[in-house]
Amino acid sequence: MPRGVTPFYLPARPVRGRVVRLGPLADTLLLRHDHAPPVRALLGEALALAAALASALKFSGSFSVQARGDGPVSLLVADCTEAGALRGYVRVDPDAGIAEDATAKQLLGDGYLAFTVDQGLAREPSQGIVAIEGESLAQMAEFYFQTSEQFAAKVFLAAGSTPAGWRAAACVLERVAGAGGVAPDMTADAQDEAWRTAGILADTLTRAELLDDALPPERLLYRLFHGEGVAVGRPRSLSFGCRCSRARLGGILEGFSHDDLDHMAVEGEIVMNCEFCNYSFHFSRESVAGRSGDPA
Repeated sequence: MPRGVTPFYLPARPVRGRVVRLGPLADTLLLRHDHAPPVRALLGEALALAAALASALKFSGSFSVQARGDGPVSLLVADCTEAGALRGYVRVDPDAGIAEDATAKQLLGDGYLAFTVDQGLAREPSQGIVAIEGESLAQMAEFYFQTSEQFAAKVFLAAGSTPAGWRAAACVLERVAGAGGVAPDMTADAQDEAWRTAGILADTLTRAELLDDALPPERLLYRLFHGEGVAVGRPRSLSFGCRCSRARLGGILEGFSHDDLDHMAVEGEIVMNCEFCNYSFHFSRESVAGRSGDPA
């Protein structure tokens, strides 16, 4: 999606944000696993949220949204790299009955929500964790910002099956901290009022508008904030970007002992499946040397 993320701001007001549209990319990401529609929608919302939050950061690596709970969905993961490469995964109890109208809270149960920035070996990962609060993933994310980041944010998420296929989208508004982007003569009360006004206008956003391929983000933002003089930044692209590879998984196998590899092999073949992209890599047992013995 060459225009997957559209940043915007309200000039001279303490408000900035991003609109995310996954478009046909949602179909590619969400149909890789055979999940019930509510589970698929939850993953779609998480992917859109990850893209929206990652695009606001300056980092090199990956940003992830992760939730763990005691509900039918015990694990939800969506991550996005600095280049806009997206991938996601949900672990679902195969024996759990999932209602067609199940909410994010009903799917996840009690647990925690975590946002993590991982910049590789150069730096320790930065992570914020809060308890799961709210019925929707958007409410859970807003609770995170209220309690962990200590700044105001409004989050709108949508995902679902449409006549054009599965779609997922997000709109995130953030209150700019301090005096950044604010008119020099704007008082604190005026800043508070500008943020409240932006929130009231954003609350008119509908799920149908978020998921409408025929409604460009620029037009959507004009509908919402034309009275505030909304300005749009340079769009950013999004893509499917699982980081698995045959070479990487082969390297993992080489770390196992001969006995472990023998136990993994079925009819002379070892199969490793990537949980993110649901692709299976096949290795003949003879092609993997492994280590000769256990370390002392």
